[in-house]
Amino acid sequence: MESFSILSLLPILLFTTVAAAAGDELRTFIVHVHPHENHVFGTADERPRGTVPFLPEDSRLIHSYHHVASGFAARLTEQELDALSAMPGFVTAVPNKVYKLLTTHTPSFLGLDAPQAGRRNYSAGFGDGVIIGVLDCGVFPNHPSFSDHGMPPPPAKWKGRCDFNTSAACNNKLIGARSFESNPSPLDQEGHGTHTSSTAAGAAVPGAQVLGQGAGTATGMAPRAHVAMYKVCGDECTGADILAGIDAAVGDGCDVISMSLGGDTEPFYRDPFAIGTFGAVEKGVFVSMAAGNGGPGPGTLTNDAPWMLTVAASTMDRLIGAQVRLGNGLSFDGESVYQPNISTTVTYPLVYAGDGPKPNATFCGNGTLDGLDVKGKIVLCDRGNEISRLDKGAEVKRAGGFGMIMANEFTDGYSALADAHVLPASHGTVLGTKPAPAITSFSSRGPSPQNPGILKPDITAPGVSVLAAWPFPVGAPQLFPGPTFNFMSGTSMSTPHLSGIAALIKSKHPDWSPAAIKSAIMTTADPTDKSGNLIVNEQYVVANFFATGAGHVNPDKAVDPGLVYDIAPAEYLGFLCSMYTNREVSVIARRSVDCSAVTVIPDRMLNYPSISVKLPPSTTNSTAPVVVSRRVKNVGEARAVYYPKVNLPAGVVQVKVTPSSLQFTEANQVQNFTVSVWRGQSTTAKFVQGSLQWVSNKHTVRSPVSITFA
Repeated sequence: MESFSILSLLPILLFTTVAAAAGDELRTFIVHVHPHENHVFGTADERPRGTVPFLPEDSRLIHSYHHVASGFAARLTEQELDALSAMPGFVTAVPNKVYKLLTTHTPSFLGLDAPQAGRRNYSAGFGDGVIIGVLDCGVFPNHPSFSDHGMPPPPAKWKGRCDFNTSAACNNKLIGARSFESNPSPLDQEGHGTHTSSTAAGAAVPGAQVLGQGAGTATGMAPRAHVAMYKVCGDECTGADILAGIDAAVGDGCDVISMSLGGDTEPFYRDPFAIGTFGAVEKGVFVSMAAGNGGPGPGTLTNDAPWMLTVAASTMDRLIGAQVRLGNGLSFDGESVYQPNISTTVTYPLVYAGDGPKPNATFCGNGTLDGLDVKGKIVLCDRGNEISRLDKGAEVKRAGGFGMIMANEFTDGYSALADAHVLPASHGTVLGTKPAPAITSFSSRGPSPQNPGILKPDITAPGVSVLAAWPFPVGAPQLFPGPTFNFMSGTSMSTPHLSGIAALIKSKHPDWSPAAIKSAIMTTADPTDKSGNLIVNEQYVVANFFATGAGHVNPDKAVDPGLVYDIAPAEYLGFLCSMYTNREVSVIARRSVDCSAVTVIPDRMLNYPSISVKLPPSTTNSTAPVVVSRRVKNVGEARAVYYPKVNLPAGVVQVKVTPSSLQFTEANQVQNFTVSVWRGQSTTAKFVQGSLQWVSNKHTVRSPVSITFA
């Protein structure tokens, strides 16, 4: 392995004036190098004084990476990049990309009742001693959700810092806050980061509500876990900043990383999320990631690397109901947070926005209702066309409308979201609604575009109309005084639920690996809703595993799964070698990797908690089975016997599990098994799905199984 010397960069880095004179365009690149001497590539405030004396204070070096990547981010011209790529030790450079945010009843819905009198009545615990690093758009530190009442100091391993103007902004709950984007303040100016971090680990706050709706006590999933905010989003979220945030979170000592961010899927060796989180998981940090809001079409999910937990979004059994009653007596139920007192004896004319003269007026975009008489009327707008729901209401109000009805597109089915609209709208709080949970329309779907042998998403959790902390007043604060909260929807909201639940498991089992924690979450998930029926999608049709993953998270069961499917970091390298070249794998691994010296692991053979196989066409030698091997570790009772139970459509496929039982005599004992799959009867289906369960006297360890026909 050749070392990369900073001295060799001297002719490249001393060119600011020359580049400007030549008029070359500067672009930001993430540069990956071999790790030798990488410590010299810091920004001015990170480098020891005198380390690189020839670099000016306004150097175009932006970030240096030490823990989860080897290299730096810098603003370079194409000519400079070409020269840099010829230097010894250079691996690759990736253009900086822009990503996006994937935008209290839930603890009760998940079986985690809020703390009362200092106690919590469930086995999962509180998340004591665990540090959750949230990468988002900052945090509002003065919200009571970040009160440290009764919180102990952070663990001794904590190395982070608080970059607010006053150190008093941080405490034993919010133990750190840093910014990696252009604004040096980690203060949340959007609300998204405050919402997600309080969902993961917010303290209990009684009297939470939004415009009088959803009233109760708001608490995070792990109310005694510590929180650190890494602000990587401001006007935009860039890959260079995100990678720097992951790098810092790992270096600071976080146990769990939560990212409600995403973008277009790309090869892992070009993806800062995949690169950064691989380094994090390799160092024992659990990572929870949003599946994306691109649903309901197939293959729309992002963040699909097997070392990260990919989280889908589903509904709760709470409806922020609003009813519209027409003059002909018909009534329609929708949702809206803003529900002023309106006389039920007064009627208002109804007008369809699509009758207006402006193009796309049906979607009620800014200015599109001009020329349509909507004054004092209720306006029917169509959902979609990349116009936010709140912006539609704002346009109706601007044009003089009294209220709004927002109609779903067909693809949205029955999915409705509660928003704090600026006028009466339909899209009181009702608990116990059915079906719940149900997959919502925006939740991105599998199969994984890059590794179809890994079933994605992994899990689903509440992501619709989630109430959590908010930095700003919502609506008329004089009518609803007290701490500010807001409803938000997205896989951005479901992701921190899993981050908090991972903290609960980590607190109970501090020696478990990220893969073991993921396995516990997946193999104990519920495939059915609260009524015992299979989970449905936005059309109220039974959802497949490309929507639900293993099912809906069950925190109480996850802390005691019985068996776990563990994965060592070296196995991920074998998996990567089945997909990429030596150089590409080396970018992800942060070191030189020779795949010819690595045991290559095809995606279906990775020791994943779910199973996904592709059967060859029936015209080929279909009598040979496709064989999948797995191993499980006993983390339950020392002496236990598990028997397999296969649930797949009879006749369509044939499945054999070997051996016929798994017998354990001690804790942490490992047993291996194989699953052989053949084609059965002829079928026109593209895939069939079911499960493999290992059942003991106490535990049921369930793995979803998806079989695709070529």
